[in-house]
Amino acid sequence: MTQKVLLGTYTKKDSKGVYSIELDQEKKQLSNLELVAEVGNPTYLDISNDGETLYTVMKDNGQGGIVSFKKNEEGTFTEASVNASEGSSPCYVAYDETRQLVYTANYHDGEVAVYKTDSEGSLELTDKIKHSGKSVHENQKSAHAHYFNLTPDNQYLIACDLGTDEVITYEVNDEGKLSEVDVISVAPGTGPRHIVFHPNEKYAYVFGELSSDILAYAYNSESGTLSHLQTISSIPEEHTEFNGGAAIRISNDGHFVYASNRGHDSIVVYAVQEDGTLALVEYVPTEGEIPRDFNLDPSNQFVVVGHQDSDNLTLFERDSESGKLTLLQKDFYAPEVVCVAFVK
Repeated sequence: MTQKVLLGTYTKKDSKGVYSIELDQEKKQLSNLELVAEVGNPTYLDISNDGETLYTVMKDNGQGGIVSFKKNEEGTFTEASVNASEGSSPCYVAYDETRQLVYTANYHDGEVAVYKTDSEGSLELTDKIKHSGKSVHENQKSAHAHYFNLTPDNQYLIACDLGTDEVITYEVNDEGKLSEVDVISVAPGTGPRHIVFHPNEKYAYVFGELSSDILAYAYNSESGTLSHLQTISSIPEEHTEFNGGAAIRISNDGHFVYASNRGHDSIVVYAVQEDGTLALVEYVPTEGEIPRDFNLDPSNQFVVVGHQDSDNLTLFERDSESGKLTLLQKDFYAPEVVCVAFVK
């Protein structure tokens, strides 16, 4: 079986936009790099369940925003709608198929936003909230919203703000209007970047970009609140040079959590305990520079890692029993990759 993978990129050097590759699960290899949507700096993306509509952030000619694409007869994507303005672009985008909404987080402006969309990919801003505050790290002089997406029960939206050291819960109505539900503060200097939820919907894991810590929480689906359970480092004690936390994922069975380290250039693997806390399994070198993003394929047998600075993808095979990763391929060229998304 062949699985399609979409790659979001920077377009500062050789990249031209969004690329696709194929993962051959029988041959256990990556192949067929193809430019499928030409757009400036599509650093994060999401795609509809039927694979027909692509949503991505964009930054081009001094304007930042989001853009939608529709799949064409050639199998690539044609621009459908743009919602952009002068200034910075978002760093995160997520598509809500049920409500026909699109959610974005803007790091530079410290804003979360909601857009109404439809089957044609239209984009109409319905609400925007600007965060405020700061924290102790030199990168925390103002709010920096870095993630904005649904909880697994589809009841709430969670925002991670790296600049204010906060994780904020919102409700969203069918018209795309937001209302704040809860705010939790994490340890100063953590820099919450992304969050993943356990499949049982009882636990959540926040990755601190600045502290290189994973924060485990109990999640209350009735109130949309989080309760702290554990803080565990994503790097070994002996690593004293720079590191920035990047992506975090969880296996479909909920038994293992994975996170990528930029600087240590590794994937850290944890086993999930019965109480939702994490236990270290291993650190795995990613065989590239700055593993900005990675993802598990739908079967959870493989892991694809994208490197921002070394322009290569790495393919690992995953042992479902131990959670450990085995290197299969490390020299597959892909330019300036910062987002790895499997087509649903």
